[in-house]
Amino acid sequence: MKLGIVGLPNVGKSTLFNAITNAGAESANYPFCTIDPNVGMVAVPDYRLDKLSEMYHPKKTTPAVIEFVDIAGLVKGASKGEGLGNKFLGNIRMTDAIVHVVRCFDDDNVIHVEGSTDPIRDIDTIDLELVMADLEMVERRIDKAKKAAKGDKKFLQEASDFEGLRDWLNDGKSARSYEEVDIAAEYP
Repeated sequence: MKLGIVGLPNVGKSTLFNAITNAGAESANYPFCTIDPNVGMVAVPDYRLDKLSEMYHPKKTTPAVIEFVDIAGLVKGASKGEGLGNKFLGNIRMTDAIVHVVRCFDDDNVIHVEGSTDPIRDIDTIDLELVMADLEMVERRIDKAKKAAKGDKKFLQEASDFEGLRDWLNDGKSARSYEEVDIAAEYP
């Protein structure tokens, strides 16, 4: 499993990444200290695997691992290319799940890109940018399905399903809460 650690700049993403992975990635008090993603692997402790290894003495025991990706900070307007927007959004698409880090403390010594600490605003900023990125991807899938439907009518349903998701996203709702069709399973 690959988890992407996301959030605004300077909220502690790299600090969390280092705490989990013991990787020693640079973390500093300025926006975009992380440009290229930091990647770290962590073995998942599993007493059952240990017990099986004791019982059967395999040549090698390989634990399950979680890959953590420390992704550059996302800023308002990232879906339009602000900050490291397009790069960030490309990196996040490669993950299986998102770990959203939100700053909930005031400290004059730690810069906040918005000038003040407001966790609700910050969550809304990230959520909106993710919705906008999803909307852009969905529009491309609709166009692709409609073009394909000219030669094969089975793509009409795909276009219709993605249009439903587009309407959902246009209402400001996240793709993860869309339940009409399991888009990820139906159209990988």
